[in-house]
Amino acid sequence: MTFPSDLEIAKGANLQPLTDVASGAGINPDHLEPYGDGAAKIKLDAIEAMSDRPKAKYVVVSAITPTPLGEGKTTTTVGLGQAFQHIGSSATIAIRQPSMGPTFGIKGGAAGGGYAQVVPMELFNLHLTGDMHAVTAAHNLCSAMLDAHLYHGNDAGFDQHNITWRRVLDVNDRALRNTTIGLGGRLDGVPRETGFDITAASEVMAALALCTSLQDLRARMGRIVLGYTKDGTPVTAEEIGAAGAMTVILKEAIKPNLMQTLENTPALVHTGPFGNIATGNSSIVADQIGIHMSEFLLTEAGFGADMGAERFFNIKCRYSGIDPDAAVLVATVRGLKAHSGNHKIVAGKPLPPALLAENPDEVHLGGDNLRKQLANMQAHGVTPVVAINAFPGDHAGDIAAIKEIAEEYGARAAVATHFSDGGKGATELAEAVREAAQEESSFKVLYPDEMPLRDKINEVATKVYGADGVEYTAAANSQIDTYEAAGFGNLPVCIAKTHLSISSDAKLKGAPTGWTLPVREVRASVGAGFIYPICGDMRTMPGLGKTPAAKNIDIDANGEIVGLS
Repeated sequence: MTFPSDLEIAKGANLQPLTDVASGAGINPDHLEPYGDGAAKIKLDAIEAMSDRPKAKYVVVSAITPTPLGEGKTTTTVGLGQAFQHIGSSATIAIRQPSMGPTFGIKGGAAGGGYAQVVPMELFNLHLTGDMHAVTAAHNLCSAMLDAHLYHGNDAGFDQHNITWRRVLDVNDRALRNTTIGLGGRLDGVPRETGFDITAASEVMAALALCTSLQDLRARMGRIVLGYTKDGTPVTAEEIGAAGAMTVILKEAIKPNLMQTLENTPALVHTGPFGNIATGNSSIVADQIGIHMSEFLLTEAGFGADMGAERFFNIKCRYSGIDPDAAVLVATVRGLKAHSGNHKIVAGKPLPPALLAENPDEVHLGGDNLRKQLANMQAHGVTPVVAINAFPGDHAGDIAAIKEIAEEYGARAAVATHFSDGGKGATELAEAVREAAQEESSFKVLYPDEMPLRDKINEVATKVYGADGVEYTAAANSQIDTYEAAGFGNLPVCIAKTHLSISSDAKLKGAPTGWTLPVREVRASVGAGFIYPICGDMRTMPGLGKTPAAKNIDIDANGEIVGLS
């Protein structure tokens, strides 16, 4: 029997009215703004209205370092959320909204998979309530006002060779990475080089995810640095008069979106910051509501635990003031074997037969990655649980090897089959998470606000990534000095590096040692609230492959969407 596609499963969902989903989670109907039958906005008034309700146990879901096979982090978040009702508890999940660039590119959608999905799947992956477009519009309004400012005399004194603000679009389009604007006649603007990033990489998106209220968002928009004068003085969105209008465009986008899973678990879907140069986490305002909706709030952090979870701990929790009670670390047999370095795996091509053979020793070899990620969780004082996302054909000896690694660190481990079995396939995991969350938490951030930027970078590089130290280019050193002189030194750091390795070299698997983190450039997202050192070549505008997912997406004779994955 052929296993149905994600879209086929999603279309067969038995959805509850969202008013019922909300009511069961303690949300007053007056705080809902329906967007059709599948989604609703939640007014920010709900934060205060729900503040006297019991506080949920707060659990972050992360994973080992990603491989081309995919570890199923979102699917596990959804499946775990569904599982709690099977063991007599309630849960809410909080995840990011997917960018349509990857949805139409090679990655596909991000609603989960199999019988652990957020639905309606088409709505989730395509537009939703328009938040992505609002971020695009707010960002590009600022871009237009900046260029108009240059055209009308440049009163702020921008150095045209040091303007850092670009434009954004929610499409994978490599041809727009580097552009020249203002060509034509004198009335067509000031010619200069610039470019486009994907909307998820916008600082506006990062700020939306980290703000705690509409007024906080307004302040963050004002602090966005657009460029510098010739003497290195930063020029902000506030100074050119753009911040107020940007906030107005985002007035509806700041409201979290309520959806549901296949088993009617409440799902908060809000914001989608890039995982390389931003936090890769959903919004604080969603968590401010979700923390009072059920017994457990599960929030997903993008990429591996060295990326999304580290930023969750040191940036998101720092700004939200909500401390986590436990952490889930998703691992697969195949993923850990891939981290052994013994297999060449190419996305879209058949897996090497040796990868599928039982080999506990190879799991232990690649398990160094799991060991380091467990240590990273514990370094922040959080109790980890290993979620073994099991695939058909996984061998008992290989699964036992993962449990042995977890035992080395005193961590619980549980097998989950939520992809094929839904919530009932993750009950063992839910029991383990419930036990872990009852333990006393000793959560702590890795560094204090007042620590100098270089020391903050060194803390993350050596304690989380396992580097021996950090090496800076002359330009990076100069940029750090400039930021600290401008008063930005108290901000946390968000290190932009490859997500395919704990190190800065995508080719290094497992848990590399004996290497130095190379910082070639340092940028400031002052509005969002962090400094991001760049370690490698970060693509902030993806390109389409030869056969993008868009080629398979269409409308059938009945007007139904087909080919979405």
